[in-house]
Amino acid sequence: MIASRGALLLRSLKLGAPAAPSYLGRTPIHTRFTPSMPFTNAWRSFSTGLDTRKESESEVVGAAPQSTALPAGYADEYYNTPHYVRSRGDPTKRAFTYMILGTSKFIAASVIRVAILKLLWTMSASAEVLALGQVEVELGKIAPGQNATVKWRGKPVFIRHRTQEEIDLSRKDDSADMRDPERDEDRAPTPEWVVVLGVCTHLGCVPIANAGEYLGWFCPCHGSHYDLSGRIRKGPAPLNLEIPTYQLMEGNTKVLLG
Repeated sequence: MIASRGALLLRSLKLGAPAAPSYLGRTPIHTRFTPSMPFTNAWRSFSTGLDTRKESESEVVGAAPQSTALPAGYADEYYNTPHYVRSRGDPTKRAFTYMILGTSKFIAASVIRVAILKLLWTMSASAEVLALGQVEVELGKIAPGQNATVKWRGKPVFIRHRTQEEIDLSRKDDSADMRDPERDEDRAPTPEWVVVLGVCTHLGCVPIANAGEYLGWFCPCHGSHYDLSGRIRKGPAPLNLEIPTYQLMEGNTKVLLG
């Protein structure tokens, strides 16, 4: 009876058993995920004449599903090995950075220094201008008791040749009450020559020589009176007449202004 059943099963397989779908290129889903088929093992124990096709199908059915997981690591092995090679010395290159910064700062400081020097040289007076800033005046043409006016650096300069009487009068007034007290010998180291700027210290007017109550200079604009030493004695002027830079030369025969 058992043999007849095996024959019938073999005949059904030969007539046409359902084959695995070939269009997928792999094991059928219903066969691959079937955990076990006990009836196949049962009839195989009684019949050994099954064909090769059935044996191959039973082997496929009983095989465990294949794993599709990727192998451990990377296929190209690039990231499995270190590729950074540490260079010698300081990796931050601190010394090189300090050298570049120091050099650039030194160059910048040099450029700024040259620019400042060129600006100062441009603003300073040239030799020709300095030469024009000095004026030499002959004193032999100025008689005693007379006053000469020369132009120096755009301003008038009064040069007075004083007599002995005028010198004594000026020295006598040293103790008088003055707004800007000064001694005559301090304003005129050489007594017979008085050199002052001809600009009133009130509003910058030009005083008149040999005029005023003290026979020195008088500013008609606001009534300032100066004595024979150029000291303010009366009027609104706050200060004495300014004394320029000068030097007597060649036995007091010439005066160099500036």
